[in-house]
Amino acid sequence: MLALAPGFVIASEYASKRWRGLAVSLQSTGYALGATLGGLLAVWLLGQWGWRSVFLFGGIVTVCVLPLVWLWLPESLDFLLARRPANALVRVNRLAARLGHPALAQLPALAARVPGSASGFRQLLAPAMRRTTLVIWLLFFLVMFGFYFVMSWTPKLLVAAGLSAQQGITGGVLLSVGGILGAALIGGLASRWPLTRVLALFMLTTAALLVLFVANGASASAALALGLLIGLFANGCVAGLYALSPVVYDASVRATGVGWGIGIGRMGAIVSPTVAGVLLDGGWQPLHLYGVFASVFVLAAGCLLLLRAPRPAPVAVSDALSH
Repeated sequence: MLALAPGFVIASEYASKRWRGLAVSLQSTGYALGATLGGLLAVWLLGQWGWRSVFLFGGIVTVCVLPLVWLWLPESLDFLLARRPANALVRVNRLAARLGHPALAQLPALAARVPGSASGFRQLLAPAMRRTTLVIWLLFFLVMFGFYFVMSWTPKLLVAAGLSAQQGITGGVLLSVGGILGAALIGGLASRWPLTRVLALFMLTTAALLVLFVANGASASAALALGLLIGLFANGCVAGLYALSPVVYDASVRATGVGWGIGIGRMGAIVSPTVAGVLLDGGWQPLHLYGVFASVFVLAAGCLLLLRAPRPAPVAVSDALSH
């Protein structure tokens, strides 16, 4: 989970402007695919060797991946240009050579920094960025709030609505399969149309599908078909936010901004199942909860209107090298 923010930032920086949304979305597709396969593998490991084997396997795989990351994952160009670590020019030119671009004679001049200006987390809430940060946080919270309700409660609520346990499990699997497709779809559409418009469309479509689910959830075939579509569009909303957040922050605070957005989203993910449980204990019908959470995605689509488009900036070296 800690690797999500820097991973999305690096994918965003090394993709061209047109394909940036697709690059980040495909990375989130890998996350969804890994979660699906990892869940299936965890079930098998639990049955064979118990819960400790799941953690042991996860630790071994992580250690095996570290050398690959160390050797082949490129450093952030914006980090090299903004922070100027040791041998920054050599490292930038090494990356330029790998991308087929000519070497730089010297690093570009740094923008003058205003004495006493905020940095790091404080920069996120400075007057120039406060509105953007708060809207991004709200978007992450709302989308994760709705998404984790769908992912965590759907199998149980399908069974409560009259479907068999096997059909409930199938519904959960279809949500994950739809998510793999949805992340790729929103990235492809974002290469042709503005990401905010595509993301708003996915949010509103998710809300509409959740309302349809209320009316058709008692039918096994309709519920499973809608589950696939809901997984597609709900996961697309998450992937779209991952693609959007690196774009609205400049290089000096990009990883921090994306990391905090994901962190706030996890708060929504924690609260969501609890709220659903409280409503069920209060006498709500299982399928009616989908209508409640549909309004969350409508609210998120409205919040996109509050997000200021990033102001055009001169083409940076990192942008030039990514084309």
